[in-house]
Amino acid sequence: MRIQKYISQCGVCSRREAERKISNGAVTVNGEPARIGQDIDESKDAVCVDGTLLRGITDEKVVLALNKPKGFLCTNSDPFDGGRTVFDLLSPPYSEMKLFCCGRLDRNSQGLLILTNDGDLSNRITHPSSGVIKRYRVELNRALDPKVASVLLRGVESEGEKLRAYRIIPDSKGAPERAEVWLKQGRKREIRRMFEVMGYFVKRLKRFQIGSFEMRRIPEGSYRVLGESDIGKLLRNPA
Repeated sequence: MRIQKYISQCGVCSRREAERKISNGAVTVNGEPARIGQDIDESKDAVCVDGTLLRGITDEKVVLALNKPKGFLCTNSDPFDGGRTVFDLLSPPYSEMKLFCCGRLDRNSQGLLILTNDGDLSNRITHPSSGVIKRYRVELNRALDPKVASVLLRGVESEGEKLRAYRIIPDSKGAPERAEVWLKQGRKREIRRMFEVMGYFVKRLKRFQIGSFEMRRIPEGSYRVLGESDIGKLLRNPA
């Protein structure tokens, strides 16, 4: 099994985060630095992450849908500035589990966030090859020019990355500074960065849907456990 997959199935973090930890030298196999893509035998090899020996693949899979408030960080690490993390919002038994964020929202963004210890599910939702659509409500500092929206649908460059909206829908109530943005990929601060390239500032950003699962009746700062039906919706795009 590839080491990043093993780490994610142990409920430590997502595959992408596992790759970052490996690159940073935080992962060892039998006392030697690990390599991305390295094959390991989970029954024989001793894999340590951040100095902790992994105990094996997590059998109990948990998936939570959380309504993230502004001001909370999507990190399993202790924030340098003493800020609060989304895991501070969890109650037992979930607060005692090794859950991680399936895709992230920055500190100033809010809305639907999936927390899980299922690395395979996280990879299927977040990897660009899966094409799972994420829907956001955006409020800008000024009216959105339709020509700007057309540019963002074609894609813009930022910090050496191609950022592209899959769909942009004007506000249904006619507010010119508001729009709905669909993404098929999830680069860091992607929506904020793409609008910044075009000279805009995002005042408010809220994710409300992943795949066909729309966040409903989850108060801000609260969460609920998802069953098989809802998990299936996460992987199925809207018609």
